[in-house]
Amino acid sequence: MERAAELLERLTPAGRRVLDVAADLFYRQGIHAVGVEAIAVEAGVTKKTLYACFGSKDQLVTAYLVERDRRWRAWLERWIAEHATSAREKLLAVFDALEAWMDREDFRGCGFVNALAETPEPGNPSRAVIIGQKRWMREYLKNLATEAGVADPADFADSALLLFEGATVAASADIAGAVRQARKTAARLL
Repeated sequence: MERAAELLERLTPAGRRVLDVAADLFYRQGIHAVGVEAIAVEAGVTKKTLYACFGSKDQLVTAYLVERDRRWRAWLERWIAEHATSAREKLLAVFDALEAWMDREDFRGCGFVNALAETPEPGNPSRAVIIGQKRWMREYLKNLATEAGVADPADFADSALLLFEGATVAASADIAGAVRQARKTAARLL
């Protein structure tokens, strides 16, 4: 994960094109379905350039997930700050933000859950990014619950994360109103 973060800090313009193309293809088609040849062709680089920038497909996947995580965190925190004031509003606005994210993206489920399904090996560097993202989300919810004065912030965060993740999966399966229902349930838990 640290290597991927370092790679992101020193991307060349060609590396940036590779990462942007890979991110789009990995999310839309799946990690295993997309080969480095297809990424290189669409990015307008050689496979040699791709490997010079990232070292391996695994490192490219990890960089994609690190960048996606950074983008989600920044977007979520900004969205919450712009749309909610009280701590209680912020907790429920997490679900509103999820719905807004789904509406603005070409939503195909959670990119991290999708990647997790394709990287079952415990030692895969991508798994650390995925697990870190889910832990961050739980901690974010816990911090909001603490700020809102919830009696047991950790327990609330565990439940809210399950609602959040379940709503994401249900929405990707075209279950209408999944996020709104999760929000209503979170409000009852409060």
